Amino acid sequence: MDEKLFEARAKIMKSLANKHRLKMVDTLGENVKMCVSDLVKKLDLNQSSVSKHLNILKTAGVVKAEKDGLKVYYSLRTPCIINYFVCVDNVIQNDLEDRMNVLNNK
Repeated sequence: MDEKLFEARAKIMKSLANKHRLKMVDTLGENVKMCVSDLVKKLDLNQSSVSKHLNILKTAGVVKAEKDGLKVYYSLRTPCIINYFVCVDNVIQNDLEDRMNVLNNK
């Protein structure tokens, strides 16, 4: 495979490697569009933190921004990224089951 593809994947994965940004992506997956003030309320973060995290996600291509009057609304650029979370949750569940099996066999 092309090195540039792996670099692009790494950029996206790095943008997701933060619990606040993961919450943002998950939240935007539930709601089609949200402005910074909506995300501030929903995630209990300050405005500058939300803006900083959104900028990282936007730069990586995970979210997009649309201006409507004075507000900027953010949404997932490719909503199927939520499927990635389903896969990660399956990895967590399988790992937990394996660890429980090890403990039960002692």
